[in-house]
Amino acid sequence: MEAVLSFLKTIPWWAWVLLFLALVAIKDIFFSRKHTILHNFPIVGHIRYMLESVGPELRQYIVANNREELPFNRIERGWIYASAKNQNNYEGFGTDRDIYEPNYIFINNAMLPFKLEANHPNSKDPYFLPCAKVMGAFRNRKKPYRPASIINVSAMSFGSLSARAIESLNRGCGKAHAYHNTGEGGLSPYHQTGSDVVFHFGTGYFGVRDDDGNFSMEKMVALTKNNPQIRAIEVKLSQGAKPGKGGVLPASKITREIAAIRHVPLGQDVLSPPTHSAFEGIEGLIDFVEDIAEATGLPVGIKSAVGKLEDWKKLARQMADTGRGPDFITVDGGEGGTGAAPPSFADHVALPWMFGFAEVYKIFKHHNICDRVVFIGSGKLGFPAKAAMAFSMGVDVINVAREAMLSIGCIQAQLCHNNTCPSGVATQNKWLQRGINIQDKSVRAHFYFKNFRKEVLEMTHACGYEHPCQLTMDDAELSLGDRNLIKTLAESFSYLKTSVPFESMKALQKCPHLGGHYNKKQAKSEAKDLKKKNSVRY
Repeated sequence: MEAVLSFLKTIPWWAWVLLFLALVAIKDIFFSRKHTILHNFPIVGHIRYMLESVGPELRQYIVANNREELPFNRIERGWIYASAKNQNNYEGFGTDRDIYEPNYIFINNAMLPFKLEANHPNSKDPYFLPCAKVMGAFRNRKKPYRPASIINVSAMSFGSLSARAIESLNRGCGKAHAYHNTGEGGLSPYHQTGSDVVFHFGTGYFGVRDDDGNFSMEKMVALTKNNPQIRAIEVKLSQGAKPGKGGVLPASKITREIAAIRHVPLGQDVLSPPTHSAFEGIEGLIDFVEDIAEATGLPVGIKSAVGKLEDWKKLARQMADTGRGPDFITVDGGEGGTGAAPPSFADHVALPWMFGFAEVYKIFKHHNICDRVVFIGSGKLGFPAKAAMAFSMGVDVINVAREAMLSIGCIQAQLCHNNTCPSGVATQNKWLQRGINIQDKSVRAHFYFKNFRKEVLEMTHACGYEHPCQLTMDDAELSLGDRNLIKTLAESFSYLKTSVPFESMKALQKCPHLGGHYNKKQAKSEAKDLKKKNSVRY
């Protein structure tokens, strides 16, 4: 044995390398039946697959320019990261955007901006920006709700996001007075750490289902009674990533914790069908919404992507005729994408948000019921200019998903569907999750929301208004890329936004239904704290 070892030590390192490559070549030529490239080009073929595996990273960090990447380019991500860290999110030397490209947004500023008086709420707290409407007010729900923030976390479930990511967002929402939509995975302990909650469920009825997978009103009532932080309920009809398509939660991904939260069995695949079993048709949907609202006392709304318009027309007509129906409507754009989806759906099914929302809003305006509904926009609207455009079109609240993920550390690796998210945000891998510092990330989410609101408010003041609900279809324009050059939103979409009843920010501050645990003492304390933290920047 000693002689053999001595002999092996005499073999030079390059000989070992050649031997290894020879073995790889033999394996490639004689045993690689599934890969033609490896069979025809042994050894060299592996380089091709290695480069392919890191291709997205090479393009993202080396090849693509600052405005080229999708779904979010480097400038957009940089603005979110800087805002979340409360760092300088400005840019110098002017814009690098092609301002003549089609669908470019122009916000029309006033000659004389809105002037803040010394006793104005925003002169002391530049982040105070609640929704101008109250959910459930028109139908006199027992527990109406005014969101304390115009920007909130969209539906992302525990299961699609990690426990630490959910808790970071929830704590951040609590600090920023925003609400946190649970997504369709049920109410987890990580949704219960400080913020208002919108309980969201889909066709699987997770968290409010019986043993047979049917909707249980008894469980819904018990859930809302035992969790007073639930301020509204959202029924998902479809989502932008994959409208009209169900899903399967594999048994391998169902832990004891997830099974308990979702009320599903261990060791079995769980199906989310494409359609609801609790109701049929538009009449059934309205009855379902009203039954939940009556049983819980909470505002109830629906979420849907937009394609065909026949059912939207039926819904609006029946709401106008009966005075019944959802208290809020979340319009999801086809560009949405936190849910894993087939490319055929993600790329082609459902209208982009701007077109889908315009069609739905026009239908409700035709029936003169826009004032009865709180409209929520969802679909890459987490940037101030896009938010201003959305408010001009008739939105009352904005929900963000991927932008919120970016604020707590997502790097757009686009591995959400593989359970290998390197930032620990969209994975159930315990090791990868450990990298998320909940305390730090919650502060970042909090600052993203607050700095977002501050910039939207500054744009609103530049247009001469006190609140973004006052923005009109003539306050934003789109570049059409043809000889017409630029048209207002009113000219582009052929409707005028219904005026939103608005008295003043002071009146909103005194609203008894204002969410976010807002009170004057807390707001004053936060303003003082933020002034210290912002001393470098402002």
